[in-house]
Amino acid sequence: MANTSTRMLRLLSLLQTHRYWPGPELAERLGVSPRTLRRDVDRLRELGYPVDARRGVDGGYQLAAGAALPPLVIDDEEAVALVVGLRAAARSAVEGISESSVRVLAKVVQVMPVRLRGRVEALSAATVPVDWGGPEAAPVDPTVLTVLAPACRAAERLRFSYTTAGDRSTERHVEPHRLVCPGRRWYLIAYDLDRHDWRTFRVDRITGPRATGERFRPRELPAADAAEFLRDRLDNLPRPYRVEAVIDAPPAVVRERVGQWGTVEGTDDGRCRVRMTADSLEWPLMALGAAGAEFRVVEPPELLDLVRERAERFGRAGRRVTPATGEEEVRGGTDGVD
Repeated sequence: MANTSTRMLRLLSLLQTHRYWPGPELAERLGVSPRTLRRDVDRLRELGYPVDARRGVDGGYQLAAGAALPPLVIDDEEAVALVVGLRAAARSAVEGISESSVRVLAKVVQVMPVRLRGRVEALSAATVPVDWGGPEAAPVDPTVLTVLAPACRAAERLRFSYTTAGDRSTERHVEPHRLVCPGRRWYLIAYDLDRHDWRTFRVDRITGPRATGERFRPRELPAADAAEFLRDRLDNLPRPYRVEAVIDAPPAVVRERVGQWGTVEGTDDGRCRVRMTADSLEWPLMALGAAGAEFRVVEPPELLDLVRERAERFGRAGRRVTPATGEEEVRGGTDGVD
């Protein structure tokens, strides 16, 4: 018979993978008597696991939902699946999901055996990430996030290499404050100890982060919160294009669809005015299209030219040449997709 601790972990694992266990079957799987099984179940209850028991001939045990989530026991395959899923969720644009996923990912990776880390890395290397999320996408190494997130939480100083916008490599020594993910690009808000000022760092440009073991007293951020601080810094960055457009839709609808990419202001006639800055015109065009309503470009003229060029291209895509006559055939409906 296994020792009590090992047997209880085995019992917990079985309860978590089966909706209902008949008592005799569960006792047989553990190699114990029904009396010992009852004692082990009582120990799990003392630890906070809500185990329901059914008495009688068909009696047995079932793990029920409790007021709080107790520790889980997972096997190797489940651990690999959990990390892969969390890495995908860390890149998610769903509000609140990304940061929570990074925190859980940091906990799992910290205790994961070396043999499983190799399997996770092999799976990641063989997977091609597909990102339909829009213009702000930037590939981020999840292992970097799993170093930054705990340091923010524990108020522990970090050192890392950082590549600036001018492609210059620098070494940074910082006091990390928060991770912020507007859209699909991660930023670290931190106090730079060498430059004696607050800075924002794009996480996809951070390499080799390492915790120093030095704790610090958190400084007061010169903004209401990290998100506001980041928005102010990004708004002040020099960008070649300033985009303005009027959209024939209520402001609430437009904010929900494209509000993360710029500012949305209502007009007296029920429409709204959208303003944004960009390094290129491709993603403002895509954002305006995602609004799902008629729109008019106010500026810049280059965006208006791009809209006309794309309109002509889509117009040509809606026509098909008839082989017999060589003439264009205008196709309607939805049957034009092969």
